[in-house]
Amino acid sequence: MKQEACRKDVERAFGVLQSRFAIVAGPTRFWHKHILHDIMTTCIIMHNMIIADERDVTASIEDHMETPTPEVEMVLDENTRFQQFLARHRGIRDKDAHIALRNALIDHLWDDYTNSDN
Repeated sequence: MKQEACRKDVERAFGVLQSRFAIVAGPTRFWHKHILHDIMTTCIIMHNMIIADERDVTASIEDHMETPTPEVEMVLDENTRFQQFLARHRGIRDKDAHIALRNALIDHLWDDYTNSDN
């Protein structure tokens, strides 16, 4: 029973950190353990600082200015909007563009590493 209670506490703590810091919720399997340790330690410290700041009743009250509502251009013709989406999607999925970009990257890296002094 004690192990179950501890597990719930740990899961709740991770849930709080994941909701506050996106880096904790992201994929981590490719990171080194020492980097993950530093990230988690930093997030815990920042979380504790935020909680301490929220509890500080003697702190001065700051007025925050409201940001203006962003102006968004609305497209009345849904067909045009959908066609623009399809054009962007085709551009992303274009195999010839992918091959050209890949070859340009290979050439750049080849030039960069073969012409360096290292």
